[in-house]
Amino acid sequence: MKAIFNYLIFPGLLFSVVIGLMACWIDRKVTARIQWRVGPPWYQNFVDIVKLFGKETIVPQGARGAFLLSPYLGFLSVALVAAILGLGVLSPQKSFVGDLIVVLYLLIIPAAALIMGGSSSRNPLASIGASREMKLVLGYELPFILSVIAIIIRSSGAIQLGSILNHQLNFGSNIASWSGAIAFIVCLACMQAKLGLVPFDMSEADQELMAGVLIEYSGPPLAIFKLSKAVMLYVMPLFLIILFLGKDLSPLFIVGKYLLLLVIIILIKNTNPRLRIDQALKFFWGKVTLLAVIAVILAALGL
Repeated sequence: MKAIFNYLIFPGLLFSVVIGLMACWIDRKVTARIQWRVGPPWYQNFVDIVKLFGKETIVPQGARGAFLLSPYLGFLSVALVAAILGLGVLSPQKSFVGDLIVVLYLLIIPAAALIMGGSSSRNPLASIGASREMKLVLGYELPFILSVIAIIIRSSGAIQLGSILNHQLNFGSNIASWSGAIAFIVCLACMQAKLGLVPFDMSEADQELMAGVLIEYSGPPLAIFKLSKAVMLYVMPLFLIILFLGKDLSPLFIVGKYLLLLVIIILIKNTNPRLRIDQALKFFWGKVTLLAVIAVILAALGL
C-alpha cells in the first residue's frame, strides 16, 4: 500500500503533475514579465488541461496505432522517473542499485514518444518535426551521458542515486569541483534540449511548423503530452540537483535550488533565438561534447 502511495501520490504521479504545472505557470509568468505583460493566473495550466480532457480526440486518416499510444508511453516514463528521484531524495538508503541507469533510459522515452507520435500522424509537418526531434536526441544524448559518467567516476563508480547523494554529503557537492562544474554546464545545455525549450524547440517550432510533432493532436492525447512536458520541467532540475547539488537536501534548500535552476531555464529560453537543427547538432557534437570529455578526464584525475 505504501509503495502504491509513493508512486501514485507522493512523491510520484500526482505530486509531480502539480509541481510541474506550477513550474509551467512560473515559466509563463516570468516570461510575461520580461515581455512587459501581466501573464496568466496560477490556475491557468490546470484549467487548460481539464479543458483538453473534455475535448474530442480527432485521429487523422491513416494514422497508425502509435499515434494514440505514444502520449501515454511518454507520460508513464516521466511519472516513473519522478517517483524514483523523489524516493531517492526522501530515502537515499532505499534507492535500488542501478536506478541511475534506469532513469537515464526512461528520460529518453518522452522524446521517443514524440518521434513515434509525429511519424505516425501522416502529416508532413509532423514528420519534419519528428525528424528534427530524432536528430536532436542524437545530438544531446552523447554529451549528457558523458557528463553523468563524470559524476559516476567522482562518486567512486556508484550507479545508485543514494550512493551519489551520500558521497556528496561526505565530500561536498559535485559542482564544487572542476569536473563537476564543467559537467553541470553540459547537463544544463542538454536539459534545455530535453525539455524542448528555446533555443532547442525546433521539433515544435510554432512559427514554422504550427506545433510540429503535435500538430495533429487534440483532446486527451494532447493533454497527456502537455502533462509529460510539465512533469519533465519538475524531473530534470531535480535530477541535476541530485547529481550536482546534493550536499544539503533539506526541504528549504531543495526548493531554493529548484527555483534557481528553473529561473536559469526561463532566462535561457527568453534570451536566445531558436537554432536550426544543423546548428544544434554542431553545438552538441562540438563544444558541448568536448566539454563533457574534459569533465570525464578531470574526474578520472580526481579534479
